[in-house]
Amino acid sequence: MVSVRTPASRGLRALALGMLLLPMLSACAGKDVPVSIHGVNYSGEVFSYVIVDPKNEANRGGGELIDPYAAGGTICCYDLPRRWRSGIQVRVDATHWLPRKADGSLPEVQQTQLLEVPAYADGKPGELWVLRGADGKLSIVTSDYQPDHASWPGKIKGWPVPSLEYRREKWDVYIRHEEGGVKLWEKLLEQMRLAPSEHAREVWASERKSDPKAFSDYTGPDDARFHAYLRADYARLLAGSRSKLEQLKKERP
Repeated sequence: MVSVRTPASRGLRALALGMLLLPMLSACAGKDVPVSIHGVNYSGEVFSYVIVDPKNEANRGGGELIDPYAAGGTICCYDLPRRWRSGIQVRVDATHWLPRKADGSLPEVQQTQLLEVPAYADGKPGELWVLRGADGKLSIVTSDYQPDHASWPGKIKGWPVPSLEYRREKWDVYIRHEEGGVKLWEKLLEQMRLAPSEHAREVWASERKSDPKAFSDYTGPDDARFHAYLRADYARLLAGSRSKLEQLKKERP
C-alpha cells in the first residue's frame, strides 16, 4: 500500500517537529557563554588570582602571576550566562606578596572575595577582567573593550601607571646590573695584564669546547694576536658598559 502525504499532513508534521525542537532551542538560548579572562594589577605588589564559579567549581580560570603595575595575558575560558541577571557571582581567590624581609623570606597574603558580576555593558557577556586596585581591593568587569578604551565600563580607567618609587627601584636594578658588567670587564682586563697567557688559555679552552671552530684566525692560545684581540674586546665592552651606566644614572627618575 502506498501512502500519500497531503499538504495538510505535511503541515501537521512540520508543526510537531517544531514543537519538539522548541525546548531544544530554548535550552540553547539559555546556555552559558565562554569568555576570555584577563588580570590587571594597579598595585605595587605581585599578585595572582583564580576565579571560581561558587555554584560550579569546575567553572574556573586564571592562575597567572602579574607584576606590579602590569597586565597579564589572555586566558581561556570562564563561562558566563548568556543573559545578565542580578546576583551572578564570581569568587576570586587571590594571593599577593609583600616586600622581601631581611631574612630573605617573602611574606604571602591570601584573600578570597565574592564579587557580583556587573550588568553587561553591551547587553552581552564580554571578556572577564580581574582588577587589583592600588589599595589592594579586587573588582571585576565584563567588557570586550580594554581599560584605555573610551567605552571601557570599569571605574578604574586606563592601564596601570608605575609609581615613582617603583620606577626608581627597577632603575636601580638596571644600574646594579651594569655596574657588575663594568667590574667584570675591568677584572678581565686586569687578568690580561697580570697573567695574559694563563687567561688566554682558559678562554681558548672554554670557547673551543663549545665551538671547535672558534678563534680559527689564530694559531693557538699563545698567539700574540689572540692576546691583542682579547684586550681590545674587553676594552670595547668595558667602554660600552661605562657609557650605558653613565646614561642610566643620568636618566634615573
